[in-house]
Amino acid sequence: MSANSGIKWVDETFDVCVKLLFDVADIIGISYEEINVWIFCVIWPILTLIMFAEILRLRLKINIKNENRYY
Repeated sequence: MSANSGIKWVDETFDVCVKLLFDVADIIGISYEEINVWIFCVIWPILTLIMFAEILRLRLKINIKNENRYY
């Protein structure tokens, strides 16, 4: 599998990432397609939701500290 976007650094980065996915999939005994599903359909969305919740928690914490500062 090789990228063909016409942008050299994008193509090289893509190729390295695909090779890495093939290697990791081989090490853990699953296919390239399975590791793609796990990363991009399961792990990434879960991490995005966790990050979103953490951002909200920290914003609330900042707002509470700012409100208490004026009293």
